[in-house]
Amino acid sequence: MREIVLDTETTGFDPETGDRIVEIGAVELWNHVATGKTYHQYINPERSMPEEAFKVHGLGDEFLRDKPVFADIAQDFVDFIGDAKLVIHNAAFDVKFLNAELKWVNRPQIPWEQAIDTLAIARQKFPGSPASLDALCRRFNIDNSSRTLHGALLDSEILAEVYLELIGGRQPDFGLSTSQGGRSGGGDAQWRPTQRPTPLPSRLSENEKAAHAAFVEKLGQDAVWKTFSK
Repeated sequence: MREIVLDTETTGFDPETGDRIVEIGAVELWNHVATGKTYHQYINPERSMPEEAFKVHGLGDEFLRDKPVFADIAQDFVDFIGDAKLVIHNAAFDVKFLNAELKWVNRPQIPWEQAIDTLAIARQKFPGSPASLDALCRRFNIDNSSRTLHGALLDSEILAEVYLELIGGRQPDFGLSTSQGGRSGGGDAQWRPTQRPTPLPSRLSENEKAAHAAFVEKLGQDAVWKTFSK
């Protein structure tokens, strides 16, 4: 089962009043496992960036000036998402903007049924509790310390972790099941996750690393840990 975890950054809240998408980030999942395939694109909105939006994502006019317009990247984007389910936090917002951009370049709309709204899932699962992406990271103990500003690809990677927790913390089966065909028609047993282009940062603090090293040192020269750390 292929899913795309997706996020966008925009110039504001409403495409009908002239707001545009300035960044799209997406992460591919296969049977709830990140494959390492991603889509990331900055987009020239062909308008100035409001100060309020700049404070959210830090994408200004000078940075976006030489980026492609949406019409130039529309085909690559559509090819990447295909007909996969789109996992989005507050899906109504992103789908509204994506469909506006697609409409302006005379391309088919994304059907609402293609979207999975993690905000709606979180509100149903934890009624009355904060359901922002940051709040869910705190709830599930997911490291979002690098999220100083909103960024579409980073937020998609974080949302992928949140999504798996929201659906029950399900452990991926690593494609061992052969009951369902893969993208190319083969069995899931033929699929293997590809290596991430950029390794995930370690979640261990320097204090934790130092404490572990001190513990291993006390075990002596024949400690198993020293064999595996060579």
